[in-house]
Amino acid sequence: MSGYHDTRLAPDPRRDQVWKALWRYYFRHRVMPSDRVLDLGSGYGDFINNVVAARRVAIDLWPGFAAHLDDGVEAIVGPASDLSGIADGSIDYAFASNLFEHLTQREFADTLAGLRAKLSPNGSLTILQPNYRYAYREYFDDYTHVSIYSHISLCDFLAANGFEPVEVRPRFLPLTVKSRLPAWGPLIGLYLSSPLKPASKQMLVRARPRRP
Repeated sequence: MSGYHDTRLAPDPRRDQVWKALWRYYFRHRVMPSDRVLDLGSGYGDFINNVVAARRVAIDLWPGFAAHLDDGVEAIVGPASDLSGIADGSIDYAFASNLFEHLTQREFADTLAGLRAKLSPNGSLTILQPNYRYAYREYFDDYTHVSIYSHISLCDFLAANGFEPVEVRPRFLPLTVKSRLPAWGPLIGLYLSSPLKPASKQMLVRARPRRP
């Protein structure tokens, strides 16, 4: 991963504008102010910094990520598969953006196993990441991608590891902020509400642990 944040994932002010719009037009309707939110693979903190919630926790393997977090966001440096620093039942909304394609299936399964215990009874996991069915041409332009998922295989993997998909959007967003769509809030809001998703190659899946 040496140099990754200087090349493939360099800072880009457009990214924060996109996430501000995503929070305003989508996620704020799904995250309650009383929720406790966990951002897995937080990176620059673009998601968690925009969240309004009772508690905000971010975890990332990159030691430099904590410097990008807003005041009030708790930082844990380490792999997403090690959630030992989080109390059981203390997370209502877990989120992972463009994370699991970078992990092996074993690492993904370990993350899900650890997360099950951390989620509250009504807790859920929302995943945003490339959908290989639509992004196969560009998928391995990122040299750190090691696993392939479509909206079908991702849901099957979640089910095989004790999670029940409850929302599946095969086409949710363009692949990166480098797309031709302007990073302008109202336009992103229209894009999210439109049944037509030009250039959309990222999927969104929300899942809950299957309870006995």
